Amino acid sequence: MPRIHGRSGRLYAGIASSGTAEPIAFLNSWSVDFSSDDVEVTSFGDSNKVYVSGLPDVAGTFAGFYDDATAQLYTAATDGVARRFYLYPSTGNTGQYWFGTATFDFSISTGVGDAVTVSGNFRGASTVSKVG
Repeated sequence: MPRIHGRSGRLYAGIASSGTAEPIAFLNSWSVDFSSDDVEVTSFGDSNKVYVSGLPDVAGTFAGFYDDATAQLYTAATDGVARRFYLYPSTGNTGQYWFGTATFDFSISTGVGDAVTVSGNFRGASTVSKVG
């Protein structure tokens, strides 16, 4: 598979409590992290530290520009309900994505010489799986 450009990436999320995932408008970045908790299990006689991995954590971020025509992820961030989400590295290949449910945070900021921007975090609320 060739390398791909990020310009066609997309975050779909359930904005309304109905759960239907829809594209989040005007985002320009997202990330997802599957870090595991590592526990040190070094014993006498080991020649270096030894670790075992626990369960992976699922967390991510998103950022972009404020859309005054939708709730974006404000509602999801304020009601505490886990929402469906889909992360596409490229909408040119809709057969490859991550999906699951997550809880969301939402932040908005601006300055006198800036565009109004949004950003936030999400954390897995179910198993998050990769397709493709």
